[in-house]
Amino acid sequence: MRKEDLVQVVAIEGEAFSAPWSRNLFLSEFRDPAISLALVAIARGSIREINGYIVSWVTADELHILNLATQRQYRQKGIAKELVVTALRQAFQRGARRAFLEVRASNDPALRMYRNFGFVTTAVRKDYYDLPIEDAVVMTLEKDEYIRLINAPQGEDAVE
Repeated sequence: MRKEDLVQVVAIEGEAFSAPWSRNLFLSEFRDPAISLALVAIARGSIREINGYIVSWVTADELHILNLATQRQYRQKGIAKELVVTALRQAFQRGARRAFLEVRASNDPALRMYRNFGFVTTAVRKDYYDLPIEDAVVMTLEKDEYIRLINAPQGEDAVE
């Protein structure tokens, strides 16, 4: 992700979430590249048309997936999956050996995707989200599943 991508990223964010991140929150991710891992999916053959993004942190041996979204018209096309796998691979190069995230309890497509990756539910955070207030499901990908996943063949979407 580049700073010039933020116009498109913030637009996707606003479309995807009821309590979207601000431009300034995304900008803060550029302050510590040793920790922050922010990637975008770019449409093939386009001049930087952003189809989706992922923001995560790599600390010690963990990847914490913070934010993931794709443009509405590109959902269910494998872009989110490619972003997650690419983030896992890049975080592995930085020393991550497990991953975790929070997801809305009602977000069935995301829960299904993460379970298919091998993430398991490890906790529930009551009333974690606002607008509407909702529980978060904490999901974790442990070392063996992490390594299996990053060694699977990579797709064809362009991710930076």
